Amino acid sequence: MGNQINPSSQPNPNSQNPSSQQNTQQKPRLSFWQIWNVSFGFLGVQFGFALQNANASRILSDLGADLHSLSLFWLVAPIMGLIIQPIVGAASDKTWNRVGRRNPYILAGGIAAAVGMLLMPNSGTLASFITPLFFGAMMLALMDASFNLAFQPFRALVSDMVPAEQRNIGYSIQSFLINIGAVFGSILPFVLTNVIGLENTASTGQVAPSVIWAFYIGASVMLGSVLWTVLRTKEYAPGTNGLAELDLDKKQQTLVEKLAEFFSLVKTMPTTMKQLAIVQFFSWFALFIMWVYTMPAIAQHIWGIDAKWFDPVYLESIGTVPANVAQAKGTAGDWVGIIFAAYALFAAIASLFMAKVANKIGRKLTYSISLLAGGVGFLSIMFMQNPELILVNLAITTIEVPQGAVSLFLPMVGVGIAWAAILAMPYSILAGSLPVKQTGVYMGIFNFTIAAPQIVSGILTGWLLTALFDNQAIYIIMLAGVSMILAAISVYFVKEKAEQPII
Repeated sequence: MGNQINPSSQPNPNSQNPSSQQNTQQKPRLSFWQIWNVSFGFLGVQFGFALQNANASRILSDLGADLHSLSLFWLVAPIMGLIIQPIVGAASDKTWNRVGRRNPYILAGGIAAAVGMLLMPNSGTLASFITPLFFGAMMLALMDASFNLAFQPFRALVSDMVPAEQRNIGYSIQSFLINIGAVFGSILPFVLTNVIGLENTASTGQVAPSVIWAFYIGASVMLGSVLWTVLRTKEYAPGTNGLAELDLDKKQQTLVEKLAEFFSLVKTMPTTMKQLAIVQFFSWFALFIMWVYTMPAIAQHIWGIDAKWFDPVYLESIGTVPANVAQAKGTAGDWVGIIFAAYALFAAIASLFMAKVANKIGRKLTYSISLLAGGVGFLSIMFMQNPELILVNLAITTIEVPQGAVSLFLPMVGVGIAWAAILAMPYSILAGSLPVKQTGVYMGIFNFTIAAPQIVSGILTGWLLTALFDNQAIYIIMLAGVSMILAAISVYFVKEKAEQPII
């Protein structure tokens, strides 16, 4: 995959455009559908990622994880990103073969993630020599490693292919596709239960059938969309359209030399990246909390399920979970998919307008207001506690849920706006300050600002939940709201590099 082939011996994959044969510093403008194809694979990757975000805590809980350890299991996600994305970023900067530069890594990540998605929900059946919980954690690690293998090259691909004057629209289209994938990925288990009729409750040590089949479908969608981008996007050869030549004459470095060079790049990273790191810390600290603890938070706060029903020691002591508790947990788990789909849908809508808003009032103000909306959204969940059951028509089916659960759509508007900004604005702000030759590796380094706050969150929040909040997960969601507001304030201190107007 990483073989370095002399670009002069390779035909330019964009031979349909004669101007692309020239070693020019100007990328050609792309049509809407060309930009769409560059990012389409992200729809499928996010489809799978959304399934994981909405259901991993549910799966791990069914397999025996307690509330305190949930965040620790989730640590594999940022750790995989911390390790893999900088490595893949640096490797893809130095790769050129018949598949392309970024495309080989995108394809490999899609295939590996599909394997993990097929295996994780079957942990209870497949784990013969280790515990189902440990096997499930291993598959979570495989999926996260694979998602990260694809994420960074997708980001760099937009930077490679899209000219500066189209960068806002490029990342906004990517954000839109990400969120459309997230909508369908999040809602899928609910649809399989309430429309198709699959069971949404799980016996001890097993995963609900609706979740298993959702992961099967997700793996198929992800592979299909990744293949679309790989087959429909012809990358520019090194040395053309503003892309640097591959440094083929550079001697092979030892591991120590590579690490020294890497940390040298970290030390000398652009000032804008350092300032954005503060914003990233608070925003991703909050997002990690949301993904890990929304399910137990709303199950306890809105469905009224006592915290003891999330304690595997207590569950083992009583032998069988009462049918009403199992049903309530299953319904709450499905509803998490619905509200996660809602915030992704709101994010997709927001992403359609975000580029124009950013052009009008500036990226920084757009970014800050969006994060503030997310913080207010998280904090408002505390006031959504109404146990009165009502019938809700969701077009595809009618379901009876507490009034408080329906009220959660309002906070998700703010969360969705914040998510749309987090997916687009920091990359749009950052891209103009990166050296062209090292875009991939710096995008990988920037992932530290995503992984590190999640690691801190994973280590702290489980302890806080137990030691300070008596396993009442709603208070951890309140902490996420405070953190997101701090992120909004931090945007003020980011100094954006001046460049030509962006459309």
